[in-house]
Amino acid sequence: MTLIKSISGIRGTIGGVPGDNLTPIDTVKFAAAYGTWLKEENRGKEKLKVVIGRDARISGEMIQGLVIQTLTGLGIDIVKLDLSTTPTVEVAVPLEHADGGIILTASHNPKQWNALKLLNHKGEFLNAAQGARILELAVEEKFDFTDVDHLGKVTRNEAYIDIHIDEVLKLPLVNAKAIKSAGFHVVVDGVNSTGGIAIPRLLERLGVHVTPLYCEPNGHFPHNPEPLKEHLTDISELVVKKKADFGIVVDPDVDRLAFISEDGEMFGEEYTLVACADYVLSKTPGNTVSNMSSSRALRDIAGKHGGSYQASAVGEVNVVALMKDTEAIIGGEGNGGIIYPELHYGRDALVGVVLFLSLLAEKNIKVSELRASYPSYFMSKKKIELTPQIDVDAILKGMEEKYRGEELSTIDGVKIDFAENWVHLRKSNTEPIIRVYTEAKSQEEANALADKIISEIEDLVAVNG
Repeated sequence: MTLIKSISGIRGTIGGVPGDNLTPIDTVKFAAAYGTWLKEENRGKEKLKVVIGRDARISGEMIQGLVIQTLTGLGIDIVKLDLSTTPTVEVAVPLEHADGGIILTASHNPKQWNALKLLNHKGEFLNAAQGARILELAVEEKFDFTDVDHLGKVTRNEAYIDIHIDEVLKLPLVNAKAIKSAGFHVVVDGVNSTGGIAIPRLLERLGVHVTPLYCEPNGHFPHNPEPLKEHLTDISELVVKKKADFGIVVDPDVDRLAFISEDGEMFGEEYTLVACADYVLSKTPGNTVSNMSSSRALRDIAGKHGGSYQASAVGEVNVVALMKDTEAIIGGEGNGGIIYPELHYGRDALVGVVLFLSLLAEKNIKVSELRASYPSYFMSKKKIELTPQIDVDAILKGMEEKYRGEELSTIDGVKIDFAENWVHLRKSNTEPIIRVYTEAKSQEEANALADKIISEIEDLVAVNG
């Protein structure tokens, strides 16, 4: 199956058979379900407005046309941003006083994928109940399209990347003066999507010299678009060759951010949030949040600045909910997602870039030296494939019982916090797989802990089998 329907939206591969792929029929059905849900939520409101933006995927223009015409058919007005980023659409929704927003992007998935990511009137992702209602409406297909006199109107506004940059640069903690004085030279890998527009434009406003790499927004991704070390050899080599201060890598919709040190080594996606939090907490002490599968280094940094740290269930909507509950001043995910509520509650690579630049400019050190100043942790990410007959919940319960003397959390699978390391066990929602994430002070320890836990789970399976 290459069509995945979930509470966070719908994504799939382009082409093929309706119901199995993201075809025009599936796109229209899901857009109509979202529009119908908006009308349910805003009963009595005469006119609704939705902001639509897309990344540079080859299928983006087609999917955008289908979504816009479906919503106008429901009588909903559209603000069309066209080429945009996920955080740009999130910023635009409240600025436009819109009732919702849709980002057309499959994030870090390869070019044959696309998706509809759905936002509420705050420009934030929908919660589980709202997403579930939209899935129901898509199945029911009880859509009521408007008559010819009440069709929605489309307004084009392609200024929002610049407006987003303006909003970012207005943030009190952005030290534009120090950044300009530092004279940074940065290589930017925009993976031939909209990061190739937004990130260089932001950097140039700050007086940073930019060497662009794959910054043509044509949707032909030159490498796997997930910003992981094995996909980033080209920028690593170019940073060294150009003697740049560092490299910046974003995913196609610009909500994930990774840095390359001046020596061509990965700064570490997990450490993007750590560095940004270090800067923010040094100016405005407070609480932090990340998800359970993110590095313990954020907890250490929060403690260094006298703040508290809490871990949410995996998923941006869960991180945001806990940030609101704890009044966290910065949070995010270990995949390079920075959430800074001073601007908005969404992962935003532009915000991450300016916070990182401000930190680096004020410290006046190399990126490799900055990385060396943080607690060093190493992660292992493995999985166990089980037969459908295995009761995964019983296995997780067994592990919880085995480690009941340790610090445990069961809000999202089972997370066991040991003194020097941790393990997080989560079941897949779609197949009998247990994901095993560990973190320790060395890669060998992280791998050994993962192997130990996998062996213990296999023993439990044998006993229960």
